[in-house]
Amino acid sequence: MDESNTGNKKTYNPFEPFRGMRDAYLEGLSNAMIGVVNTESYAQATGAMLDCYLTASAPFREVLEKSLLQTMQQLSFPSRQEVASLAERFANIEMRLDDMDAKLDNLAKGLMGIFQPVTKAATAAHTKPDAVHQHSRRATEGNGSPK
Repeated sequence: MDESNTGNKKTYNPFEPFRGMRDAYLEGLSNAMIGVVNTESYAQATGAMLDCYLTASAPFREVLEKSLLQTMQQLSFPSRQEVASLAERFANIEMRLDDMDAKLDNLAKGLMGIFQPVTKAATAAHTKPDAVHQHSRRATEGNGSPK
């Protein structure tokens, strides 16, 4: 059989009426729940239940946090407070390094203004070639090697 013959025939599915009933039931239930949940009394009741739950679970939470902290200490893991403290210290060090970098840049700019680059012409005018050679001769006199 090819697909063209089976596509034209509509087969009976015995579960189709049940699917329709299920969809209608879920739609009705959804509409009812939306109506209930959107009321002020539901919000107050939910808030009261959550408040009771949080009040009752507070001692258990404290015990759990203490035992978790002890376990982390025994395993040599840092706690949340220790990591936060290190992060603050690193941020402080980074800010200080940035400040020092800015100060060094300002100092370097100031020094560049004081010490102007010396040109070759100015260097040649101040040095005498004979004085340089006499100095090198004195250093090699005696044993033949520079001192």
